[in-house]
Amino acid sequence: MTAVPDTEASAVTASNARRVALIVAIAFFMQLLDSTIISTSLPQIGQSFGVPAVVAMSIGITAYMLTMAVFVPLSGWLADRFGARNIFLLAIVLFTLASLACGFSQSLPQFVAARVVQGLGSALMTPVGRILVLRNASKSELLNATTLITWPALFAPVVGPVLGGFITTYLSWHWNFFINIPLGPVGLALVARFIPGDRAADPKPLDWPGFFLTSLGLALLLYGLERIAHPEDGALPAVLLVAAGIVIGWLAVRHLRRAPHPLLDLSAFRVQTFAISTLAAGTIFRVAINATPFLLPLLFQVGFGLSPVDAGLMILAYFLGNLGMKTVTTPTLRGFGFRTVMVVNGLIASASIMACAAISPETPQALVVMLMLIAGLTRSMQFTALNTLAFADIDAAQRNSAATLSSMLQQISMLFGVAVAAAILNLSQIVRDRPALDLVDFRIAFLVIGAIGLVAALRFLVLPPGAGAEVSGHMTRT
Repeated sequence: MTAVPDTEASAVTASNARRVALIVAIAFFMQLLDSTIISTSLPQIGQSFGVPAVVAMSIGITAYMLTMAVFVPLSGWLADRFGARNIFLLAIVLFTLASLACGFSQSLPQFVAARVVQGLGSALMTPVGRILVLRNASKSELLNATTLITWPALFAPVVGPVLGGFITTYLSWHWNFFINIPLGPVGLALVARFIPGDRAADPKPLDWPGFFLTSLGLALLLYGLERIAHPEDGALPAVLLVAAGIVIGWLAVRHLRRAPHPLLDLSAFRVQTFAISTLAAGTIFRVAINATPFLLPLLFQVGFGLSPVDAGLMILAYFLGNLGMKTVTTPTLRGFGFRTVMVVNGLIASASIMACAAISPETPQALVVMLMLIAGLTRSMQFTALNTLAFADIDAAQRNSAATLSSMLQQISMLFGVAVAAAILNLSQIVRDRPALDLVDFRIAFLVIGAIGLVAALRFLVLPPGAGAEVSGHMTRT
């Protein structure tokens, strides 16, 4: 029997890690595109069902979001109990069939039921996909693998509304869901063929109290944050929901720390790189990252008075910046290390957000496009660095819980970013006593969001110079 050389075995392992990450990225893209593409078709959906667009928006998005919140905490346990690959396959099947059901819905109840099933598939897909990537990538390959599964999160929110508007205008809203149908079978075939199956040798019993408290707390918190961005019923219900979510979340943390077999292992937060990149500075910076794609389309359409098509072309430069950084992320992190990149790049990214406050309809278009490119480039770099550093020092026993916790916190930061941006716009309009949003309101919002990013970027200074070096390949001098 001929031994396989170390270099050849390493190349095979690296190739397998990239393949698994690419397959997971395809599934992530299907999920994230669906989450963003629906917003442009809600008026047509409401009209089709004979209800106001705001009703379709509220129920359709809320049902999806709350189902995700309820079942995300359970995903890690299910991956242990039934195997990560099996749960990922189930997630793709549920999401694809639910997309088909959404497209064929003839009434609002049918549509909401289909969205609930979609939310269940999405809740299982994101954390379990990360678990598969972590299990199949060595630390030296983690950066490349994370770069692959990060691009859907950068690409889908930008291209989704533009594509959704085109499909809704020239086809019908049903095709916003039907476009998932070809991706589902392709994803299933690739997962079944190339991702190895595995299962925990001794799965833990299900922590029912932990599941109940964690899911309820997360659902209340996310729903409250979503209501802040759409304060049709006033601010009080949203504030009460957020407060209730925080209290129940505290009870959940207290239980998880004491339970003999907790649903989520919180020991991952004792790992500095994970805590900084997901809970502390990472969550704060993601607020700025997630607020910007929400503010930019509004700025161009409401503040500049551009048409949706022209605004979409401006956003395209932002999207190109997101993709353009992918080729240099790995060598940049290898050359300078996580701490330096996350501080310096974070400061540049935050400054580019604040610079959006200085542009106006009279600003030369070339300057606006350049600013969008810089904002997109730095956003992409920071997003990838955060997602990679989070798992740099996580051991095998903590992997499932860490992936689930990371997914939960990213959901919170995504909605919190939109909620904060919307709240700043609304408060500015109220203080200035104006009947509608003006360019001044957007300038204030970009300055505040950029300042939040600056504070978070400086917090990364607490990391040691060699943080994540095994993953980035950065050699520190002693």
